[in-house]
Amino acid sequence: MKPISLIEFPEYIETARLIIRPCKPGDGIEVHDAIEKSRNELKSWLPFARKEQSVQEVEAGIRDSYGDFIKKTDIRLHIYLKETREFVGSSGFHRIDWEIPKVEIGYWLHSHHTKKGYITEAVEALTSFALHTLSCQRIEIRCDEENTPSRKVPEKLGYVLEAVLQHVAVNEEGKKRNTCIYAVIPNDWSHKNS
Repeated sequence: MKPISLIEFPEYIETARLIIRPCKPGDGIEVHDAIEKSRNELKSWLPFARKEQSVQEVEAGIRDSYGDFIKKTDIRLHIYLKETREFVGSSGFHRIDWEIPKVEIGYWLHSHHTKKGYITEAVEALTSFALHTLSCQRIEIRCDEENTPSRKVPEKLGYVLEAVLQHVAVNEEGKKRNTCIYAVIPNDWSHKNS
């Protein structure tokens, strides 16, 4: 087997409306802008959106993520509209275990681009890529039990709700929150998406 860092990853993954590519140094300005314009919608669910950051801090985080991508310890991906190349959100493969292999898909969307099916389209492509190209044997999506829009994504795509973990997170007011774990394995995906 190749060393993990030598696993081939394409320049981008294309869907009908989207280009999904690894984050790159220099992406900080557009990502910062999207976070700032979406903060009110994101901060209930994502801790990174609760703290204001400068463009330089966001860029530094992207550069750290790019280093993780090179090592293949975490794969942060940015999502763009194919037609205009406008940044619409972020996704990626996280909590990677190459021994199995398995990944978790995470995602967030610029609030100006919600309710258009972009995240579902991106996650469907990433699920297929993880199963067919990375040979993953398990893919998870974790989201807050109360985050209905986020939960709809795995439910639309045929992921199975395996568990609801009680009191594993806190919201911005310090209230304990529950986390849903959705998963798909190769046999389930091929049956539901054939």
